[in-house]
Amino acid sequence: MTALIVTGTDTGVGKTIVSAGLTAALGAQYWKPVQSGREDITDSRVVAELSGQPVLPEAYLLDMPASPHLSAENMGVEIDLDRLALPQIDDLLVVEGAGGVMVPLTRRVYYLDLFARWRAPVILVARTALGTINHTTLSLMALRSAGCPVVGVVFVGMAEPDVEETIVQMSNIAHLGRLDMIGDLSRETLSQAFRAIDMTAIRGAL
Repeated sequence: MTALIVTGTDTGVGKTIVSAGLTAALGAQYWKPVQSGREDITDSRVVAELSGQPVLPEAYLLDMPASPHLSAENMGVEIDLDRLALPQIDDLLVVEGAGGVMVPLTRRVYYLDLFARWRAPVILVARTALGTINHTTLSLMALRSAGCPVVGVVFVGMAEPDVEETIVQMSNIAHLGRLDMIGDLSRETLSQAFRAIDMTAIRGAL
């Protein structure tokens, strides 16, 4: 089994949409280890609908839309890292984190610690909006300092060539492509949008 980790610079940057596109393009299975907040549609359901691929059940399905450690505390549970070992399956597995790299799973452990334990290749999803140079650079520094192999960055939003190039050049990281905002999101429109993503580079890292 080979895993590909998808994380982001922040919450709401488009990780789930990127994960769905990767899951479909790679013919992979998908896993969201910890889902915080299930008032609306879960990320697993979104990926299942957009990718048409198998989705593994969450290890933790938490009620409150908040950082996993707060949502777990709200339910009177503590997240056990042993339950978050990568599932052993025969296929490629796309694994989506929650929020950003430094989101706490407990009051002692960040998602970054889990990524470092997994030692699987990581794709970072970043907005192209104002502030992305700082957030993306800090996230890349954290991942690299923890020994995580970073494949590159997928940008989401309107084209900002100078900003994107600054990040790529100063962080010495691969630009894996950019997704425009998809107004009418469906399996078909996501597949079309994903033509802008460098799947050759991604497959080469697996």
